[in-house]
Formats: sequence, C-alpha cells, structure tokens
Amino acid sequence: MDSTGLRAVQQPLKDAYRKDPQQAVITLRAQGELGDEGISCSVDTGRAMAVAGLHPATGGDGSLLCSGDMLLEALVACAGVTLRAVATSLEIPIAGGTVHAEGDLDFRGTLGVARDAPVGFTAIRLSFELGTGASEEQIATLLRLTERYCVVYQSLAHPVPVSASAGPLTP
Repeated sequence: MDSTGLRAVQQPLKDAYRKDPQQAVITLRAQGELGDEGISCSVDTGRAMAVAGLHPATGGDGSLLCSGDMLLEALVACAGVTLRAVATSLEIPIAGGTVHAEGDLDFRGTLGVARDAPVGFTAIRLSFELGTGASEEQIATLLRLTERYCVVYQSLAHPVPVSASAGPLTP
C-alpha cells in the first residue's frame, strides 16, 4: 500500500470520527480459558490458540508462552505496524527491518519473596533496525510518531486504570 491508498482507506474514517466522535470509541476484548491441567490459560488470538503458563523463573517448564513475553510481542507488533503506517503516510521508504522489545523483571516480586521487589516490568526498551536510506531527521520523525500513535506503547508509557472482578461461572 502506498500513501495514497492509505489515505483513501483512512480519510473516510477520520471524517466520520470528526463528525461523530463516539464512532471512534470501540471496546476491544480478549478471552481465555483456564487450563484443566497444570497452571495455564488458553487465549484465542483470533488466528490461533495461545497457551500461557508459568515462566521458568516462577516454576514453569518453558513449554508454554509467558504472559510477559506476550506483552512484549504485542508491543513489537503494534509498534511495527504503526511505524510502517507512518512511513507509508510520510512516503519514507522502508525496505525491511526488525523491531525489538526487551523488558526487565524481578521475579522476587511476583513470587512474594521480597515485599519491596516490584511486580511487573521495571523497564521496557523498544528498538528498530530499519532498512532505509532515510535521513536521521526522517528516522527521528518516524520514531516520534510511532511512539505517539502506537496504542500499546502509549498504554504502557501512560498507564490507564485497570480493574478486575470475579464471579462464579454462569451456565
């Protein structure tokens, strides 16, 4: 897709959202099934079933996906798609490349070993290696706009309220 094609697809949506902002408010959903055997949860990704379990640092055997890895994978996917869309829109040629995310965890927190140890990532780093002849200024613009428009990046960088509830399984 080129910038003209991208604009053709996005412009009617932008116009509709400007006219009626409520059309732009959508609730995304994910669902998983608790595993019958072992400590696991199966998540339907819409393309395949992903089965998450304990990370080896918390007692898992490494055969199941780690939810922390899945969070980083979601960041990589969203940032990669966002960067491609921004590059297309700005007509900055990208021949290919890689997106990397890495995050630091102290598993003492999630295992309850040390109350002062945080539960969750203490730092996440996102990087891109791009096959492009773009100038340093263009690359800086790509990065800035990718950070600005990437949903997962923004959700991590500016945490949103999260709530949890539980109840009995309904028949």
